[in-house]
Amino acid sequence: MQDITGLIHHPYVPPEGFEAPQPGVFKASTVFFPNVAAMRAREWKDKSAYTYGLHGTPTTYVLEERLCALEGGQQCLLVPSGLAAIALVSLSLLKAGDEVLIPDNAYAPNKSLAAAELAQWGIGHRFYNPMDAADLAEKISPATQLVWLEVPGSVTLEFPDLPALAGLCRDKGVTTALDNTWGAGLAFKPFACGVDISIHALTKYPSGGGDVLMGSVVTTDEALHLRLKLTHMRLGLGVGANDVEAVLRALPSIALRYRAQDQACRLLAAWLQTQPEVAQVLHPAVPGSPGHENWQRLCAPGHAESSESATEVVALEGGSPKVSQAGLAASLLSIVFKPEFASAQVDAFCDALQLFRIGYSWAGPISLVVPYELSALRSMPSPGVAQGGLVRLAIGLEAVQDLQADVAQALKAMRA
Repeated sequence: MQDITGLIHHPYVPPEGFEAPQPGVFKASTVFFPNVAAMRAREWKDKSAYTYGLHGTPTTYVLEERLCALEGGQQCLLVPSGLAAIALVSLSLLKAGDEVLIPDNAYAPNKSLAAAELAQWGIGHRFYNPMDAADLAEKISPATQLVWLEVPGSVTLEFPDLPALAGLCRDKGVTTALDNTWGAGLAFKPFACGVDISIHALTKYPSGGGDVLMGSVVTTDEALHLRLKLTHMRLGLGVGANDVEAVLRALPSIALRYRAQDQACRLLAAWLQTQPEVAQVLHPAVPGSPGHENWQRLCAPGHAESSESATEVVALEGGSPKVSQAGLAASLLSIVFKPEFASAQVDAFCDALQLFRIGYSWAGPISLVVPYELSALRSMPSPGVAQGGLVRLAIGLEAVQDLQADVAQALKAMRA
């Protein structure tokens, strides 16, 4: 045997029994079979064996099972991004002549997918007001095959009555899919609320580093999972082993990071309410924020205090307003500035920030800021949201006192 052949076909196999804190990383497209009979007998759909890298490796199976434990599901599929998870669900469950209903405050690319690709394939879509169950009930028709849910809403963070919306759809025999990226399997358990599918942008809290793109689709129904899995296979959706490794490495600390960023976010939310430039702070734990009571019931059961008696967080210097400290509420807040501040001044506020970087996504170590024009994102009014320029802050892992000082100097720059 020539040397190069011996290198490629070297007979050494390492001993079994190696265990360490992190799972092994298996990279493969080709998977070997000991014989033809084994090749023909292996089944990849139930994770009992391996046939091809795209259909799963020990590394991807481990992450899928851990995500099921996190969200309370039974089956999980990994895809290249959170948006890919949304697309997989819609493409698998909808056909020409069907209709999908989407909350008007949903993640904008979900709405764009419906308006472009789904529409050109003959799939209809309508938007509904997620804060009004009657509006959803009225819009469900015989053509409705899928209803998207999002908790809380994108950018404006309205918190709907998720169990009520999911129950309404179940009574009408319509499949529901929840974007559970904000809750992350920690703030509440999606399947306990009655949803059928939970999608999760693993890019956010499970990764936690701002350096991985990945998504997941979790279910509890075997037939529904198989339908999604076959579409997943036919679309050739796969994820890289090194990205899976990064998520597996970060996953054990997800609860610690979520709570730390949540607490810092509430401290800033309390302080921001005292600032004269601010018309409204949108955050589910802030009394008066749209759907605050729904958040209390779902994420802080047993702490459903009124807005007058809400438990206060320990406020940052200069702040004393009320923000509930019960339950979990993630790391996002939005500031609505008073109407006298023009869009150029709102942009100047963002540009003046030094620790907050301008950029999309959230749940990483670095705090982020993005200004939004609600008129470009919504087709319906946003009741409960004040008029004025809106900026979303995503709180990272910096010292909250430093973040407050950064926002304070940016507010001065905006006034100037």
